Amino acid sequence: MELTLQDKPDESSWREALALYHEAFPAEGRKPDAILARMFEKRLSLLAAGREDGVMKAMAVCGVLKGPKLLLIDYLAVRESDRGRGVGTVFVSLIADWARTQKLDGLLIEAEAEDTPDNAARIRFWEKCGFARTAYVHQYIWVPEPYRAMVRYFEPDRFPAPEGKALFKHISEFHGRSFR
Repeated sequence: MELTLQDKPDESSWREALALYHEAFPAEGRKPDAILARMFEKRLSLLAAGREDGVMKAMAVCGVLKGPKLLLIDYLAVRESDRGRGVGTVFVSLIADWARTQKLDGLLIEAEAEDTPDNAARIRFWEKCGFARTAYVHQYIWVPEPYRAMVRYFEPDRFPAPEGKALFKHISEFHGRSFR
């Protein structure tokens, strides 16, 4: 798989990424397309695309956090026909490799914290990718479901145990800039 990252996606990549994004996330579980487009216009985000034979198999909307030197993976989607075949794991590994070249300390995601089979499967995926759960569960005021931060430090011995509440301060700041 080949990884590309764009801070201002070209039209073709953006169309492909949006199709994957819509396939993976229901309308009530995603940011509106206009917000995502504005995030790229403001250079708040990067579009990561994983391609094989010219076909986009996976996409992610990411942002480098201003506080901790972490890459936040805001949304990650794998083409439905490619799920369960290791594509997502390889894709996250490629993103991690890129983040290391940028001298970042690791990756950060927020995962749904409700105890459901779908959420448990997502947590298992992220753990398989090397992420650790934080204990803190965050409740946003504008979405009904609670979230938990998960972090993957490249050199975990250099960092204390991740504190979810502090990480959510940075995640919330990123989201706030996205909607302004």
